[in-house]
Amino acid sequence: MTSRTRPGRPRASVAAAVAAVLGAAGLAALPVTAGAAAADVAVQYRTSATGATADQSEPWLKVRNTGDGAVQLSTVKVRYYFKADGAGTAYRFACSWAVKGCGNITGTFGTLANPTATADRYLEIGFTPGAGSLAPGADTGDMQLRFHRADWQVLRQSDDYSFGPTQTTYADWSKVTAQLSGGTVWGTAPEGNGPTDPPTDPPTDPPTGGQTLFDDFTYTTSGDPRIAANGWSVRANAGGPGVPGATWAPENVTFATSAGNSVMNLRTSTAGTAASTKQTEVLTQATKFKNGTYAARVRFSDAPVSGPDGDHLVQTFFTINDLKAPMADDYAEYDFEYLPNGGWGEPSNILYTTSWETYNPDPWQAVNQHTESRRSYAGWHDLVVTIDNSAITYYVDGQHFGTHDAAYLPERPMSINFNHWLIDLAGQTSTTARSYDQQVDYVLHVKDRVLTPAQVTAKVNAYRAAGTAFEDTVPAD
Repeated sequence: MTSRTRPGRPRASVAAAVAAVLGAAGLAALPVTAGAAAADVAVQYRTSATGATADQSEPWLKVRNTGDGAVQLSTVKVRYYFKADGAGTAYRFACSWAVKGCGNITGTFGTLANPTATADRYLEIGFTPGAGSLAPGADTGDMQLRFHRADWQVLRQSDDYSFGPTQTTYADWSKVTAQLSGGTVWGTAPEGNGPTDPPTDPPTDPPTGGQTLFDDFTYTTSGDPRIAANGWSVRANAGGPGVPGATWAPENVTFATSAGNSVMNLRTSTAGTAASTKQTEVLTQATKFKNGTYAARVRFSDAPVSGPDGDHLVQTFFTINDLKAPMADDYAEYDFEYLPNGGWGEPSNILYTTSWETYNPDPWQAVNQHTESRRSYAGWHDLVVTIDNSAITYYVDGQHFGTHDAAYLPERPMSINFNHWLIDLAGQTSTTARSYDQQVDYVLHVKDRVLTPAQVTAKVNAYRAAGTAFEDTVPAD
């Protein structure tokens, strides 16, 4: 979905923080866990909405384990492909009933890289760890799923690639696809959108060349002198974004070892008052990053480490420069923002990617383009955004998340930032102390080169295999 405006943090405060501290909060992440061995899946489909048009589409699905090993459902993604009713049409996902429990099923909309006459979007179905596993021969049972236009206008499904008007009982259906641990194991995608259409670079062949920033965050404390020496700043100065009067607390940025990797932890805590609220932020001292590839592996959190849940948090990875004047056209910002408990008018968890042209802080006016997904993103995620001379493209866990127009391309270099903060104190009014963690495993920027997510993984793995914890060859602009 795109728009010219959306609810958001006070950008003036963010830009001022960039100019003042040249620092933003870093995140930490863990390596991807291996998928189930000797496993395979098939997908069955039926629909109870058989008309050429309907108020909502109803793809009911079952996932069946056809292999000889157990399948963790959290490693399975199923895609249903359809043709949108107009370029700007937004859709909403819902689960009516499921044997595995609707709370364990997620639905996210994506855009195809190569649109066809019958598909330019897809609904991707995923599973939380609570869905459990499938033994060989077992299936998920009924998943009675549906989606509709956000404006509740009638949708046309007769031109949808995956739609089967005669499929009123469950049967194997090859017009939906299934991925297992990232590899397609079932079904046929619309023409030009298969796993080798277009071909991808193998992850064992890391790209060479390109001026690069890479940091594995192998520090000891927020006061480690190597942090500043390597070009980072841990924020301590007052100001926005977030709760007025809150403290930006360097001591809440910590480091630990997890699964053999050093991770950086950003903790935000509160006891329901501004005076008790501590937020965290880390960013590069230099604003020297513009076109190219930006990547980080980030662990988002839905639940607090301790205390009651419900606070309106923002957990981020972004690039930004300063706003020189209201509505200045050389401002730039590109965000991944996860709200685990909603906020900005959203009732529950949502992930935004947003590309900014400019804004006016007072009265608030924003010019941006964004894509959103309303589901839980708790856990580790590979976040990639690429910027070239034609578009800004966002990826989450190797999958295309959104592409934004050339009108939002940067005119000036930016800093690289991470922060973790509270929108307000309205989400949870308790005065019981609570804290939330966000982590980062690494950050990577390759100047003026567009890398695929697989190439990002290969480049990071090559750094680690060589024992390189930090490199910065990106020149000052």
